[in-house]
Amino acid sequence: MTEATEPKKEDSEGKKVVHTYPLVRHCDMVDEMKTEAMELCVTACEKHSANNENAARMIKEALDRKFGPSWHVVVGEGYGMEISYECRHLIYMFFGGNMAICAWKCS
Repeated sequence: MTEATEPKKEDSEGKKVVHTYPLVRHCDMVDEMKTEAMELCVTACEKHSANNENAARMIKEALDRKFGPSWHVVVGEGYGMEISYECRHLIYMFFGGNMAICAWKCS
């Protein structure tokens, strides 16, 4: 995972705050699964920083192999959604500022 550093504060010029570490907004997973999913999301977003579709595909395929099929992943900026998911199988996080990652499993 990346090194945790202090987030930049918003200055008088109105610049955005950029986080250099994963920021989990909502998670409904056991701790072991959460840790592995976070590391996987960070790795995929760093490797495919220019292509969100490839990052999502990499995350989905790895989660399918590790925790069974029927995972869905959305990677991007400025989106909203409403989903139904299998209990204890959801993570919604931000990485690299405003890049959002949502991964969930449907039965």
